[in-house]
Amino acid sequence: MDLREIMQQRRFVVVGDTLNEEKYAHKIKWGLIAKGYTVHCVGKELASINDVPGDIDVIDLCIHPAKGIGLLRACEKPFKCVVIQPGAESEEILRYLGENRLPYLEGCLLVGLSLYAGDGEAKGQA
Repeated sequence: MDLREIMQQRRFVVVGDTLNEEKYAHKIKWGLIAKGYTVHCVGKELASINDVPGDIDVIDLCIHPAKGIGLLRACEKPFKCVVIQPGAESEEILRYLGENRLPYLEGCLLVGLSLYAGDGEAKGQA
C-alpha cells in the first residue's frame, strides 16, 4: 500500500501520546478527525490495539519502537497496513512485520493528509 491508498482507508488507530499537544501523535489524531476519518488512540487513551472497538484499516505508530513492537506483537485484530512514522522505526519492528507478512509503510500521515485526504463520510472518534 502506498500513502495515497492508505489515505483512502477510513479507520485509523494512532499509537502514541495523543493527549500531548506537542506530540505528532496528537497532531495526526486531530488531523485525521478533521478530515472525517474514524480514529482510535492507543498509548495514553486505550491500553492495547485489541481494545479498539470495531475494524481497523491502518495502525499508525507514533511511539518509541520498544513500546511499538510490544503492542504489535500483542495485537490480535486484523488490519490492512501499519504506517511507521519517522522515529518509530526499528530493525525489530521491520523484521517482525516482514516475517509475518504484514504490510507496512515507513512514512508520515501528516504528509498523507496534506496530499491526499479528502473530506470523508466517516465520523471521527476522539
